[in-house]
Amino acid sequence: MSLADTVTTAARNAWALTFGDGIEAPEPTPSTVLSDAPHRELRRYDGASAEDPAVLLVPPLAAPAFCFDLRPDQSMARFLLESARAPYLVDYGDITFQDRRMGFETWIDDILPEAVREVSADRGGCPVDLVGWSIGGVLALLTAAADQTLPIRSITAVGAPLSYDHMVGARELRTLARLDGGRTATAAIRAVGGVSAQLTRIAYRATAWDRELERPFFIARNLADTATLARMETIDRFQNSLPGYPGRFYNQLWGRFILNNDIGKGVVRLGEREIALADITQPVLLVGGPNDVITAAAAVEHGTKTLTGSQEVRYETAPGSHLGILIARDTTWTYLDKFLRDRT
Repeated sequence: MSLADTVTTAARNAWALTFGDGIEAPEPTPSTVLSDAPHRELRRYDGASAEDPAVLLVPPLAAPAFCFDLRPDQSMARFLLESARAPYLVDYGDITFQDRRMGFETWIDDILPEAVREVSADRGGCPVDLVGWSIGGVLALLTAAADQTLPIRSITAVGAPLSYDHMVGARELRTLARLDGGRTATAAIRAVGGVSAQLTRIAYRATAWDRELERPFFIARNLADTATLARMETIDRFQNSLPGYPGRFYNQLWGRFILNNDIGKGVVRLGEREIALADITQPVLLVGGPNDVITAAAAVEHGTKTLTGSQEVRYETAPGSHLGILIARDTTWTYLDKFLRDRT
């Protein structure tokens, strides 16, 4: 590229980032809405054949559902289509104060089982492979554990926290909570109806504070590199779209998971009910990230100790951040492809 072309490109990118519409417009993978009820919109990505096996993508609550379809070269949905599979996505939409009574049971007993059954029916009654990221992976596992009659063939959990004893900051939070048994935090969350989207976004950015500090210098260094700036813009769009948590859900996460580590003990207690990970019989793939500062790799690997009833538990690692391991084509996607092929 000549000097004149470089200067022109840099000027165009600078304008796009400041006064324009951005470097690159979103290009979601074409999909068809199969059902559109509150907090459970179900989409089927277009292009699969009738014989392709179904894969249901399960996002976490505090992340936009398009985490599985960030851009054409960072889209697990497109990868699955290219791998002769039929990907589906369940989208929870925005979480507001009116949703404060939604808890883990809402997803485990209602939203996800309904999505699994609908996807299976759309594929002629064939079983469904679940792929969940972060808390989405935990929800997928608990859904399978809670009802073994569901047509689930396998579960993949990427960056799923399966032991809070291994999570950064959990021990410190427990020490503080001992002062009042965790009641102050519980009451505060209940009073405001949950954790707001704004607070979720601030917390997520805090985990990548170095990226935020280096952002101006990164832009300056790459002002003539349109592709690199487009990827940066995609991450920004993702961070700016993070939703919040309902009050009941987060209080359960705080009390049962963070403080008591039910998930690490293998049995989650929701009221009088117990859901045991050992009840899962389907094959499970776990992927952790040694550089993931949100879910430590050891917290993911702990699932190999609690998923004792599974036919097979594979644990793999992938480089990158919490989001990075989800879009790691050469590692996570390769593991997933082999895992799903072995199912057939």
